[in-house]
Amino acid sequence: MSYRTVVMYVEIGCFVVCVTGWILVCSTMPTEIWTWSEVDSIVLTTSNYFSNLWKDCVSDSTGVSDCKGIPSMLALNSKNIFFSWDIHMCRALIIIAIILAFFGSVLVLVGMKCTKVGGSEIVNARVTFAGGMNYLIGGLCSMIAFSYYGNKIRAEFQNPNYRAQKFEIGVGVFIGWAGSSLLVVGGLIYSTVAGREGSKGHPNYHVPNCRKNNADPDVMLPWLLSVEPTGVGGASRTIRPITATHDRPDSVRWSGR
Repeated sequence: MSYRTVVMYVEIGCFVVCVTGWILVCSTMPTEIWTWSEVDSIVLTTSNYFSNLWKDCVSDSTGVSDCKGIPSMLALNSKNIFFSWDIHMCRALIIIAIILAFFGSVLVLVGMKCTKVGGSEIVNARVTFAGGMNYLIGGLCSMIAFSYYGNKIRAEFQNPNYRAQKFEIGVGVFIGWAGSSLLVVGGLIYSTVAGREGSKGHPNYHVPNCRKNNADPDVMLPWLLSVEPTGVGGASRTIRPITATHDRPDSVRWSGR
């Protein structure tokens, strides 16, 4: 198996990994359970609280739920985790990650060896490197957002002085961590493999010097082609090399057939 074939298979595998990570990160946006909490009462009812970056919800044991959207940035209250400015920071980072990963997929599809799109191998490698960097930066942005969100929930849950309702990390954050990890791993492999090929550049070709020193009386000119006219009997043409002397360039010595 040649090196090019191995690189092609690696690119295909990384593309599947990165697209899977991108889909997982996108799926966390509509997921409602980023945080959740369960409250038992003295009667036979249980209330479940859950929320994400966009709304807070509460449901009872009958399955009926009621949701309230998170207010705008101008109506934020920094004392509550669910109504603070960092919610909007996490939103921005995840949206940036989704956009970067999308354009990374487009660039990688153009630059991959198996797609037959684009220019030379060097140009395609550099396009693939750009796509890998998009994946890598997007994965880091989403990883920062999910990690910050999860760490704040953990800190308030373990804080004994925090008297408000305590929440636990929900399934949306875990899905986001998985998708971000796939984007980071795929982006690193793309950047390493494609960056190594893209940095090679074009090969330098050495053009030999056909002229000799002037002290040498003979100068071997490049191989010139001389064609004899067809003979009377329909003989085939003969191609012979020619050499000329340095002092008398008009003199020609014919070599044998």
